[in-house]
Amino acid sequence: MQQSAVPELAHTRTRPIHWVATATAVAGVVALSSVVQPGSATAAQSGPGTTGRTAPAAAAPPSTTGVKFPLACGPVKAVVAKKATGDLDGDGRPETVAVVHCDAPMGTPPDGVYVLTRAADSDTPRVVATLVEPRERLTVTDFTLRAQAVSATLLGYSSDTVPSCCPDVKTPAKWRWNGNAFLRSTPAGAHSV
Repeated sequence: MQQSAVPELAHTRTRPIHWVATATAVAGVVALSSVVQPGSATAAQSGPGTTGRTAPAAAAPPSTTGVKFPLACGPVKAVVAKKATGDLDGDGRPETVAVVHCDAPMGTPPDGVYVLTRAADSDTPRVVATLVEPRERLTVTDFTLRAQAVSATLLGYSSDTVPSCCPDVKTPAKWRWNGNAFLRSTPAGAHSV
């Protein structure tokens, strides 16, 4: 081991007085911090050319309760199996996307996927788009709404001879609003049997 050319410094050896001085300094900082507090935090910053404006109140997403879905269920009722909310069209008001099927006592009823919104001057939700028609005989899984897009995995059938209990085709799908309609995309090579 090589010896240092610099003689040992006096402050490298701790003595009780050093610990007392450190404890006193820390206690002083803690005491001073309880007296001196920063101002309240605000969401808006004021400065030259800015005025104190408040953000608009967030609108509540449309509810699925009481909505008449375009689904023929006969004597049974329509059931909302899954739902998600988010602003799909970028207008600042949330939409609700609902996966709905008939409350069948047996089997796997096909799902319909519907987009609900409400007019700015109304509290009544209404169906504005159908993403999946029940007549397509699809079951919706892995359903999410993220980054202004609706994503789902669609379970379906390769032919009419495949029993309804056992879908044999699995297809990921994504819908995005283009300003006029919801466009569906499917990743290339995503179908599986």
